Amino acid sequence: MSLLKIASVPPAAVAPDTTVLEAVEVMAEHGVGAVGVVDNGQLRGIFTERDVMLRVVLRHRSPQDTRVGEVMTSPAETISDEASEEDALVHMVEHHVRHLPIVGADGQLKGMLSVRNLLEHRVDELARELHSLDQYLANDGPGG
Repeated sequence: MSLLKIASVPPAAVAPDTTVLEAVEVMAEHGVGAVGVVDNGQLRGIFTERDVMLRVVLRHRSPQDTRVGEVMTSPAETISDEASEEDALVHMVEHHVRHLPIVGADGQLKGMLSVRNLLEHRVDELARELHSLDQYLANDGPGG
């Protein structure tokens, strides 16, 4: 299955010259913890809640005056939409990231995958399996 089926598509994205305050507003509007930083359709980096905390608040920078391009994580860890869910999770754990931009071969941002997306999808799969097993056992009457 394509990772795009469980990722945020279209992904929340901002330009490098967007202010931190504007980027946080976009994150709040979309209910996400990260936005792709895109210039001319190309992924240039990622801006996350952690970037806000460590590169803006901790350094006493003004969210109204600081541009995302100054404090984003770049280059961003990325993954192809052809990768498996397991590959994505392993990549996220190994690189200590909670958000993973999904990019095409052309460098275009196609989606944003979060650990939450992966966990919610897996919980749904397990719930369906449990329901299926429950139905199987309930339907197995005398004479089986």
